[in-house]
Amino acid sequence: MTKFEIISSIREIRIIAVNKSIRSRRALSRRFGAGRWRKMKGVAVIRYWDGRLVEAELHWYEAHGVGRHGWKVKHELRQL
Repeated sequence: MTKFEIISSIREIRIIAVNKSIRSRRALSRRFGAGRWRKMKGVAVIRYWDGRLVEAELHWYEAHGVGRHGWKVKHELRQL
C-alpha cells in the first residue's frame, strides 16, 4: 500500500454506492461501527511519501458519525 497525504481540498465528490451495494459493508461495520456507509470518490492533489505531487482520483468509505476510512488512490490524473 502506497502512503500519501492529501494536500488540497477534495472536489467533484460523488457517491458510488450506498449500504447494501457496498461489498465490504460488513467488515466496515465490524471495524469502525454501524452507520449508513457510502462509497465515495473525488479528485484532489496528493503528495506521496517520496515527494511526488499528483492530482489523483481517490476512493473512500464514509458514514455519518464514524468518519472517512479506507482511502485509496484509484487513478493518477496528472503529475504536478
